[in-house]
Amino acid sequence: MKDFDVERTLQLLSQIMEFELAGVVRYTHYSLMVTGPNRIPIVTFMKGQATESLLHAQQAGEILTGLGGHPSVTIAPIKESFKHSMKAILEESLAHEQRALDLYKTLLDTVEDGSIYLEEFARTQIGQEELHGLELRKMLRDIGVVYEGPHAHKQKGGKVKPANGRASR
Repeated sequence: MKDFDVERTLQLLSQIMEFELAGVVRYTHYSLMVTGPNRIPIVTFMKGQATESLLHAQQAGEILTGLGGHPSVTIAPIKESFKHSMKAILEESLAHEQRALDLYKTLLDTVEDGSIYLEEFARTQIGQEELHGLELRKMLRDIGVVYEGPHAHKQKGGKVKPANGRASR
């Protein structure tokens, strides 16, 4: 085992906490702005995301204080696009989850081989954020958006294979 940078870890945990608290506000806002025939299941999904963001913030805060840090009373900045179509909400949610994933990956890089507990915490959060990304990409497919990011299934020739089986690109 190696030593890990406690100050950097505290800084990251504070950023994660602020970001997850911003997620509570973001997803609560989205749950209020959803309209249309799929409103009820989407609202339920968004409220679930808000609840999970609060849990993640609390978990990060517990670790932060356990390491001697002091939790912030602020949240990360939230950009309001004033676009509330289902497509816009889901795309903004996917971008939010990607930023959370990046924070947890940075935490993992910082604590790797220095703390098994913190490694496992970071890995668990990474897994959950990746799952959220998968769910959001599946939801976006239903409204005609084909995700072409690093985890998209590619056919020979670099073409993305969407759900309907026809290659694009």
